[in-house]
Amino acid sequence: MSEQKNPERPEPEGPDEAVPAQREDTGEAIATRRGMFGANNGGDTTGYGGLVRTVRLPGAAQRPYGGPRGRGGGTSRSSGAESGGGYGEFDEIADELEGALDEQGLVPENVIEKTVVDRDELTFHIERGHLPAVAGILRDDPALRFELCTGVSGVHFPGDKGRELHAVYHLRSITHNRLIRLEVSAPDTDPHVPSLVEVYPTNDWHERETYDFFGIVFDGHPALTRIMMPDDWQGFPQRKDYPLGGIPVEYKGAQIPAPDQRRSYS
Repeated sequence: MSEQKNPERPEPEGPDEAVPAQREDTGEAIATRRGMFGANNGGDTTGYGGLVRTVRLPGAAQRPYGGPRGRGGGTSRSSGAESGGGYGEFDEIADELEGALDEQGLVPENVIEKTVVDRDELTFHIERGHLPAVAGILRDDPALRFELCTGVSGVHFPGDKGRELHAVYHLRSITHNRLIRLEVSAPDTDPHVPSLVEVYPTNDWHERETYDFFGIVFDGHPALTRIMMPDDWQGFPQRKDYPLGGIPVEYKGAQIPAPDQRRSYS
């Protein structure tokens, strides 16, 4: 029986046509990664050394932001604009935050570096000096009420020059059933970010862990110490440029070298 072709599905014209479509090339390209994990200071033992991809950070979103839910029919205290097509929950949150900043004498454009909507999630990139004030507004303002911070995550982008270290905070509003992120950045040469322990006490241990693994110094933390690595440990193990390291292992008489000393399959 001969295979029937679907006229609505064109046949691949070459090897590139058979590759799954890439995500849209938007945002800011900060690096080109080679291999499965981007390791470049040791042998690539994954067998995926031929993979090459561009590392991109999502760009700033444009209004309207949309969102999963939108009450509509109202006016925001920030813009006074009537809710219309495309206006959604993310716009409501952004309007309330910008309005609350105005009420406290802060210029939103100086506080919020950019607003990102990516994969149906909302992230405010905050200038690090204003982080405690923004967190306090998000927690206390009745229209926002993000009462819970579920932790801070460290991220290291060596190619993101001048802002290599990122701290990402996940905030949840139990009152309004909403979830957003705050993100701040700092350079390797000045890895300082204000602590949020006074605003969200649950961040105590999360900030310690992020300091331990990424070297981000949370100014104002009541007792910033290493909690996983020994106190005299050199370096920060979850940074991308940290050596793979390891200890040679003896197994049935054979010596298995440390990861950064193994042969490369690239």
